[in-house]
Amino acid sequence: MSTATYWQTIDGFRKLARADPQRAAVIYPDGKRADGLPDYRSISYRELDRWSEAIAEQLTRSGVVSGTRTIVLVLPSPELYAILFALLKIGAVPVVIDPGMGIRRMVHCLRAVRAEAFIGIPAAHAVRVLFARSFRQVRTTLTVGRRWFWRGPTLRSVGRTPTSALTDRVPARPDDVLIIGFTTGSTGPAKAVELTHGNLAAMVEQVHAARGRTEPDTSLVTLPLVGVLDLLLGSRCVLPPLIPSKVGSTDPAHVVDAIDRFGVRTMFASPAVLIPLLEYLRAHPVELPSLASVFSGGAPVPDWCVAGLREVLREDAEVYAGYGSTEALPMSTIESRELLDGLVERAHRGEGTCIGRPADRVEVRLLAITDDPVAQWADAEIPTGKRAVGELVVAGPNVSTRYYWPEKANTAGKIADGERIWHRTGDLGWIDEVGRIWFCGRKSQRVETAHGPMFTVQVEQVFNVVAGVSRTALVGVGPAGAQRPVLCVELEPGADPVAAQTRLRTRAAEFDTVAPIVDFPIHPGFPVDIRHNAKIGREELARWAAKQEDGQR
Repeated sequence: MSTATYWQTIDGFRKLARADPQRAAVIYPDGKRADGLPDYRSISYRELDRWSEAIAEQLTRSGVVSGTRTIVLVLPSPELYAILFALLKIGAVPVVIDPGMGIRRMVHCLRAVRAEAFIGIPAAHAVRVLFARSFRQVRTTLTVGRRWFWRGPTLRSVGRTPTSALTDRVPARPDDVLIIGFTTGSTGPAKAVELTHGNLAAMVEQVHAARGRTEPDTSLVTLPLVGVLDLLLGSRCVLPPLIPSKVGSTDPAHVVDAIDRFGVRTMFASPAVLIPLLEYLRAHPVELPSLASVFSGGAPVPDWCVAGLREVLREDAEVYAGYGSTEALPMSTIESRELLDGLVERAHRGEGTCIGRPADRVEVRLLAITDDPVAQWADAEIPTGKRAVGELVVAGPNVSTRYYWPEKANTAGKIADGERIWHRTGDLGWIDEVGRIWFCGRKSQRVETAHGPMFTVQVEQVFNVVAGVSRTALVGVGPAGAQRPVLCVELEPGADPVAAQTRLRTRAAEFDTVAPIVDFPIHPGFPVDIRHNAKIGREELARWAAKQEDGQR
């Protein structure tokens, strides 16, 4: 077995537990100290391994076997990782979803999965009971916390010590389904994504490669999947206090405390965490000598945030802007030094946002912009070397090749190329002469004017540098093909709206690509996505802009 393959298997996790049993696996908040900062506890690799074995025993006795689809609605915690590893060890398929999308939407999505097992916190089980018809296939339950008015074991009753070794597990094949994860639905209908054991193996290797294949150390984790990858790499995973549906409310003081207290070497976070962190470090200068790398994901991180982090962190720290999705994580990354070496200025001139080169073993192509299914490459592929904006389409060992639900998503979102399957990201961009990807915006959010299409991120980067402007969002008002471009504006606190709008109009006159924009309505606070609190809800803003126009008539 090669070194790479060793890291990429569930058995590799068990070997880690045997090789360094006392090493902390998950460090998690538990109460508060006298100074108001979180107190922490930890669970070792050996404890986590044995706990997951005990859970796997209980689930096996309850009829959960290889392939059993199992809904998991548990907050980020040691319990979550013990449950996930238990399911992976017996070959069951965890089904994960963001409950922040709303109860009825969540239930509608989970109904389609036809799960046979359900593991969740009490509030999740209450939903299962209240919407019993949607979960009629569920035969096995496990409650994480107190059981209310339903039957079944609790996680506490299972205990943390296995009575025997699991001997009937069947080694997974690379194309076996490992997990079903739902997209948030923040930029389109939520879809159930199938990720295989091969996908996970590739993700682990790509994360390891992105960090320079350095020895795993300590990671601060704000996304559960990243925690799984880090645990398979032998990292000590620190979970700061946060609410998954309100990531933007995370206290940056707690993040700084966790980094400093546990010597965090690397962290992954969305801009909703990184921006307040930067503001805090500017207001409360403190050295974070252990922090060597920061990875951003979930939404494009503003270039000023990247530049600011470089100023407040140690000189040799690396700050990466990442690009990925539920279907393909990661797709590309770019380090701050390259980004700040002239590429930001190009973005401000309307070229889009550079998101770097494709990740290890990931290939990117461009398709001509269309909302229709594409049966063959020749139907819509943009030739290599032609500078044109198209839909980014990716393939690689970490890229999901299939949606579990709805079936029509496979027709719309996948392209067969012999035995290879390409994933249509729904994102627009172009590829420069050295292979870097420039992100221009979501395909579904492009504005189709009478003079041609306009792309959100490409346009917004021109205006986000205007004094007094916090951020902007391009939307279209009217029917497709004859839409009027409107730039919604969120101001910095205390900014003069009249002066800001004057500066925005002056800026628009400097660039032909944005000259058609003449309306700059001020919005009190943009709606954002649930998972990362960073993706702007442009569809909602478009409805708001249309109402603003109607009110002025």
